[in-house]
Amino acid sequence: MTKKVKKTNSKNSQINTAILVLENKKVFKGIGIGYQGEATGEVCFNTSLTGYQEIISDPSYAGQIINFTFPHIGNVGTNKEDFESDKIWTKGVIFNSEITSPSNYRSFQHLDTWLKKNKIVGITGLDTRSLTNLIRDKGAPKGTIAYSKKGKFNISKLTNSTIKWSGLKNLDLAEKVTTPKDYVWKGLKTWKKELGYKKNTTNIFHVVAIDYGIKKNILRYFSNFNCKVTVVSCKTPAKKILALKPNGIFLSNGPGDPAATGKYAIKIIKDLIKKNLPLFGICLGHQILALTLGGKTKKMKLGHRGANHPVKNLINDNVEITSQNHGFEVVKENLPKSIAVTHVSLFDHSIEGIKLKNKPVFSVQYHPESNPGPQDSVYLFQEFINNMKKNAKKKRS
Repeated sequence: MTKKVKKTNSKNSQINTAILVLENKKVFKGIGIGYQGEATGEVCFNTSLTGYQEIISDPSYAGQIINFTFPHIGNVGTNKEDFESDKIWTKGVIFNSEITSPSNYRSFQHLDTWLKKNKIVGITGLDTRSLTNLIRDKGAPKGTIAYSKKGKFNISKLTNSTIKWSGLKNLDLAEKVTTPKDYVWKGLKTWKKELGYKKNTTNIFHVVAIDYGIKKNILRYFSNFNCKVTVVSCKTPAKKILALKPNGIFLSNGPGDPAATGKYAIKIIKDLIKKNLPLFGICLGHQILALTLGGKTKKMKLGHRGANHPVKNLINDNVEITSQNHGFEVVKENLPKSIAVTHVSLFDHSIEGIKLKNKPVFSVQYHPESNPGPQDSVYLFQEFINNMKKNAKKKRS
């Protein structure tokens, strides 16, 4: 006898309990999931096949509504461990298919229940392919998801509030998502089957991570490489950071416009670079480093978000499949001569990595820590470790 699969918000019982309104006045109708209410943000799409819990809990999605292109979201539920942040900053979610009952040995909570708990408004049952095509052709629009069990909506009012929203350009979100208090990472390593998250017991190097919206899996990878990590707020002065006596500095990922965050971040990073400490940046950290070195950034038409983006390493000619999540990029034109481009996207040839020619300073646009995604680029953590080893040896000699 075939067991019936329970679904949330069946189309037979509820029709159009949620709508998505875009700034161009286009309306998508569907079924509400998660938290009842309204959420306005930039509508982007993510092409990953797995890891929806990690994606939704990534602070880099602050101010955004995620349209998942993979149709089956929620089938493994949610668990107590795979969080990339203690607080969920994502504005809303869009799914194609209804959420089925979870089937996974690690599942703790139904995705719909988890979304409610974290006050994330969602919509399902709409044509995500059509929405993705719209974003691809026209760029990432501003949008509002509204969910009400009564199914009654003031579309004119929702459209107006969507249009009035400022958008992500010129918006500093790092100061919103950064840690309110400095802390030392508890030392958990990356997840291993049968072992879970084991704790690192050996600290060889001390890394100070500037938190612009840091993912926990970055911290886990530093634990894999036997590093103690002190996480500090994004506005922490260089003097205070240097007083912690780090072996290296890490510039984290995060949301928002790098130019807006750079208004206070650039001076801090300039002061740190003067001390010749090894420095490594990822995503927003990469963009802010480029600004610090005299480069420029700009808003992308639709951004890169997914776990299958090919990147070419220009140093060794290898191709890496990478996990990406960004809506801004470093401008290729008129880069300062002190910067060498190390990686480029094979999708659109945008800059994916840079290094400072005369110092142990480098960064990448993509996410070598994955989660979700491939692990082709974990070697970048080892490069940072090697830079700290060389610097320590130089100090001893």
